[in-house]
Amino acid sequence: MSEKKRLNAMMIYKLLPQTNCRVCGEPNCMAFAVKLINRSVELKQCTPLFEEQQYAEKAEKLKELVAPLEQAKETGIILEEEKCIGCGNCVVCCPANAAVAPETSGGKGVKDETNSDLIFIVEKGVAKICKLEKCRRYEPPRTSCRVCEILCPTKAIEILQ
Repeated sequence: MSEKKRLNAMMIYKLLPQTNCRVCGEPNCMAFAVKLINRSVELKQCTPLFEEQQYAEKAEKLKELVAPLEQAKETGIILEEEKCIGCGNCVVCCPANAAVAPETSGGKGVKDETNSDLIFIVEKGVAKICKLEKCRRYEPPRTSCRVCEILCPTKAIEILQ
C-alpha cells in the first residue's frame, strides 16, 4: 500500500491548462498553482479550465484534488478524528498550547479545562481542534510550524502546505 502524496504545486500544475494565458491574474500557470496551494487564489479564477470543454476532465480532477484545502481553513491543518488514538501528542507539543497552558509542555493535562485559547485538546479519547485561529500558522507573524503533524503517530494531523 503506497502512502498518499502531499499535495504540491506540481500536482496542481499538471492538471491546469498550462497555457500561461494570465486570465487568472497570475503571470503563469505555475504561479497560479503555488498561490492555489497557499489559498491566496481560488480554482474558479482559472476560467479556461471551466469554460473550455477540452479541460473538463482536468477541472473535475482538480476540484477533487484541492477539496481538502477548503476543509483546512487558513492554516492548512486537517485533523482526521477517525485516525486519532487520543495520545495527546498534539496537545503537549503545540507551542501555542504551551504559551497559554504551560503545564501541557511538560506532558501534563490542562489545569483549566475552560481555557478558550487552546488549539488542541483531547476529549473522550480523541483530539479536537478548538481555536485554530490561535495556531502559529495563522496568527501574525505566521510560521511554518509542523510539530503537531510530525509528532502524530497515526498521521491523523495533516498540514497541506
